[in-house]
Amino acid sequence: MNKWLVAVTVMLPTLVVIIDTSVVNVSLDHIRGSLSAGIDESTWVITSYLAANAVVIPMTGWLGRLFGRKRFLLFSIVLFTVSSFLCGASWSLRALIFFRVIQGLSGGSLQPISQAILLETFPRHQHGTAMAIFGIGIMIGPIVGPLLGGWITDNWSWHWVFFINIPIGIVAILMSMAFIVDPQYAEARKMRIDYLGLAFLAVGIGCLQIVLDQGQREDWFASRFILWLTVVSSAGLVFFVVNEYYAEHPIVDFHIFKNFTFASGNVIGFATFFTLFGSLIMLPVFLQTLMGYTAFLAGWVLGPGGLMAMISMPIAGRLIGRVNPKGVLFAGVMITAYSVWMMSLFNLSVDFDTVAWPRVVMGFGMGLVFVPLTTLTMSWVRKEEMGNATSVFNLLRMLGGSFGVAFASTLVSRRAQFHQARLAEGMSVLDRNFQEAVPLVSDILKGQGFPPSELDGGTLALLYRKLVTEATMMAFNDTFFVLAVLMACSGLLVILMKRSHETAGSGRAQPVVAE
Repeated sequence: MNKWLVAVTVMLPTLVVIIDTSVVNVSLDHIRGSLSAGIDESTWVITSYLAANAVVIPMTGWLGRLFGRKRFLLFSIVLFTVSSFLCGASWSLRALIFFRVIQGLSGGSLQPISQAILLETFPRHQHGTAMAIFGIGIMIGPIVGPLLGGWITDNWSWHWVFFINIPIGIVAILMSMAFIVDPQYAEARKMRIDYLGLAFLAVGIGCLQIVLDQGQREDWFASRFILWLTVVSSAGLVFFVVNEYYAEHPIVDFHIFKNFTFASGNVIGFATFFTLFGSLIMLPVFLQTLMGYTAFLAGWVLGPGGLMAMISMPIAGRLIGRVNPKGVLFAGVMITAYSVWMMSLFNLSVDFDTVAWPRVVMGFGMGLVFVPLTTLTMSWVRKEEMGNATSVFNLLRMLGGSFGVAFASTLVSRRAQFHQARLAEGMSVLDRNFQEAVPLVSDILKGQGFPPSELDGGTLALLYRKLVTEATMMAFNDTFFVLAVLMACSGLLVILMKRSHETAGSGRAQPVVAE
């Protein structure tokens, strides 16, 4: 079968699933108004989808072995398409959330299946090319999602955000039936179903995703809801790991982590998406809350980075066939860390080009990270184990993004409070800077026609607003700096990784031997 037709076939539904993680964000206000829901209630439209994704991703390899990979792929695309129609036709918020859960369960498996099929279809010496194709799809989704969702919502209605998936899903079904063929080891086999492991996985990962998504909003462990979900999630994950380690037919085979390169690659992947999503979420917030950017302008700042990643990924795919992938990966990690450090130098006077440039640098660095990282990590995995390996890799990557968003939003909030308290200590008549600032601000207010009776109160209010703005700016600087340091530290693991000779060879089957 032509490998390029296979690549297009598996990337089509994967791209739609990735877009669906962000396409709804800009439609929440319309959904909330149409279905008479509150702000907190409407966020469950996003949370339910992400939680369902998180639950199904780690069991994708096992489900593929149980039902046969092509059959499971077709079932997932069909269910995703049908659930998209039901989401668009939802008559209440509860119905929409229920159908979003089904959509998340069906869509979550498509990323690891697509990655496994690509890695098996392309020979090992072309894995860089395969992962460049996959990575471009991963990068397009977050860029296209908000823009597409906003345009559809403004020009049609929020229902069409889901209906648009239907024709694409039908094309993906027909192409999968025509071009996807299961190798013998990917066909259905009889296995005992690990019901206990399924229960522990669903509870542990599902609760964890909700904790990460809602934690900052609920003030973390000050909320009994978050506290109990954390306890339940921790217990579920511990029992799941113990159960899977000794199970005869585990849902997730953790023995694969005995390979140090595979384990290191997953840690680097977690750290990379921790940094990427943490910074990508905080950058638009900074631009809109402190710099007065509209959502559209903030999107334009993010866009060039995604385009640069699409340019650098094919370059990385070619480079790793000619040089040691470790060098490309290390360079990518350090360039990405440097780009986030550049964000830590922002101030309240930065212009558009100054803000956009670090995103361009980050996009280039991310392209150099994703392709060699996946190639190195998977170079030690046998084809028979590829489904399990890609499931684990995608799960940790997604959890890295969730942890990064939760960490960054919490750190900004906490550091803003810290800096605000420190700066407020200077708002005293005994402080020389404060003494000099008061008459200057008073003169500004007088020039604006402020009533003399309210001049003192207005002066203090304006100074305090400026103080809060400066404290928030310093909090963003701290957060970007911490993310940059964490990203740079993950680069140390690259030095310890090893590659299979097959990643640079001619693609002939050889024993996997460390360099």
